[in-house]
Amino acid sequence: MEPNPIPEFAIIGHPNEGKSSVVSTLAEDDSVRISPTPGETMECQTFPVSIDGKEIIRFVDTPGFQNPKQTLQWMRDYTGPDKDIVADFRKAHAHLPEFRDEVELFKPVEEGAGIIFVVDGSRPVRNPDKAEMEILRLTGRPRMAIINCKDEDVFYLEPWKNEFRKHFNSIRVFNAHKATYAERIALLESLKSIDQDWQPALETVIDAFKKDWDHRNTLAAEIVCTMMGDAIARTVSRNFTEKTDEDDLRARLQEDYAKSIQKIEREAHDTLRRLYKHNIFNVDMPAHSILQADLFSEKTWQFLGLTRKQLIAAAGIAGGALGAALDVAAAGLTFGVFSAIGGAVGAGWVAFGGARKLARAKVVGMNLGGQQMKVGPMENIQFMYVLLDRALIFYSHIINWAHGRRDYSSDASTLPVVRTDQPAPSQKAGFTASWGEKERRTCARFFQAVKSGDEIKKINARKELRGLLKETFQKISHSERKYGLVLKEKSQTLS
Repeated sequence: MEPNPIPEFAIIGHPNEGKSSVVSTLAEDDSVRISPTPGETMECQTFPVSIDGKEIIRFVDTPGFQNPKQTLQWMRDYTGPDKDIVADFRKAHAHLPEFRDEVELFKPVEEGAGIIFVVDGSRPVRNPDKAEMEILRLTGRPRMAIINCKDEDVFYLEPWKNEFRKHFNSIRVFNAHKATYAERIALLESLKSIDQDWQPALETVIDAFKKDWDHRNTLAAEIVCTMMGDAIARTVSRNFTEKTDEDDLRARLQEDYAKSIQKIEREAHDTLRRLYKHNIFNVDMPAHSILQADLFSEKTWQFLGLTRKQLIAAAGIAGGALGAALDVAAAGLTFGVFSAIGGAVGAGWVAFGGARKLARAKVVGMNLGGQQMKVGPMENIQFMYVLLDRALIFYSHIINWAHGRRDYSSDASTLPVVRTDQPAPSQKAGFTASWGEKERRTCARFFQAVKSGDEIKKINARKELRGLLKETFQKISHSERKYGLVLKEKSQTLS
């Protein structure tokens, strides 16, 4: 049988072995129904993958085997043409309730789908598993075996591999709950080996996936650039008269200013989440993630951004941002000089006091009398690095959150942990601290261009920063390191 013009794979296996999670992750579709209850999938459901409006591959979620032993016996006794074995089995058992699931799961196989057989690698190989493997071999369809295995569940891995080698064209260990973009591409690359006739179509699919990912990274860089420009340039103002309590107005304006920047960041992160196809489930960070800390909190600025030494160097690069950067450096990054100013921001709002505020509150006269107080734009270049670190951490988290995963029940403990009851770390935990002078010059030019208001400078600086971000996104995409800093305080236990 010739392969379909659009490659199609039936995801087959025993009930509750992770088939639906594999489908959801490979198709990048969080609408796939996933349940811990065996037998929830009763009918085949197709999940197409489309790029630029064109369908390029399909994955079919199928019911689990119901009677593998009897099915295998029927196939061994079968005397008809080998190519008709699946179709004849379905005809012979179409009205038998005890074979309902087998009749259904073989439907896409009869129609020409390849087979991806999924097993739970945390348990030993059993006789029904061997029967299912032999059944799939007898279908004659191109097939791959996936061992859906958690990192710590490797005790039975070799027995599974040994058994699979007798029945399958390709074998892959694949954790559907934690698979990264690079691991999904590697699995598709492995699929090319299951049948020579399928190779050209699958090469086209893989090329389309890579180009689409590159395009999404380009869009992601645009999203972050827009967020950075809007946040740095953000101002809030309010008119007042001689009867106004200026201190109260200043506090409320600073609070509004912080809220407005937090909204800019939140909306950008939501757009990134949708870009990488997390549409239904809100992929929150663990309870103690650095991204759960307020943008303006002491914790955030301790662990993200540049070190004091790097900031002093950045001040020389930044030129116009020299004073603000030196203000930060003079504070020693201990944040002992920070003061809380109340309101919804509470202790999260940090101001250096006097000339060291993140954004000064300015009073200006108005043409028709009266005065106006304004907060912003941002004066502290460290803010740019902190905001960038948070965006890069969120990006790393969102692209590495497999669509087949639904919660953090056991994942948080695998993330890097720091203790917030200890002194600030000598090494920063984000991305930007590892950048060199070239990257920091790019950031400085962007910071200065946004503050200057010069449109030509802003266009050129934005292009440069966009290139830096896309290059960083590509590195993160192919990295094995998981970013998602988890903060642990004195007696807290990570979930």
